[in-house]
Amino acid sequence: MKKSGLLNPQLCAAVARLGHTQSFVVADAGLPIPREVPVIDLALVLGVPRFQEVFDAILDEVVVDGATIATEAINHEPEQWVRSRIEEVDAVSHEDLKRLLPSVSFVVRTGETTPYSNVVVHCGVPF
Repeated sequence: MKKSGLLNPQLCAAVARLGHTQSFVVADAGLPIPREVPVIDLALVLGVPRFQEVFDAILDEVVVDGATIATEAINHEPEQWVRSRIEEVDAVSHEDLKRLLPSVSFVVRTGETTPYSNVVVHCGVPF
């Protein structure tokens, strides 16, 4: 039994496999995910778990170089959630963000229902 940190075995394994320059997504409940991209589905019901809870728990265990959000999220809660944890944040249209999905290592689906609560997280290296 782990003492702290992430408990979901699928999420723990996916995070442990991440390397420098790889990316992953924390997504709301409605993001269309390409079939070939692995999904760690944490959604229980609409609104549970919240994006920020999942995002914060994962970021406690990952080295981050930056992130990409949708321009539609700017000046709304999803931007605030991401910028509270990551300094380097780029914005692209929601359509362009969806075009990035085939290249990510995995997507973590939350139960979040706040529009545009999606972030592509770009991994760094601890040295």
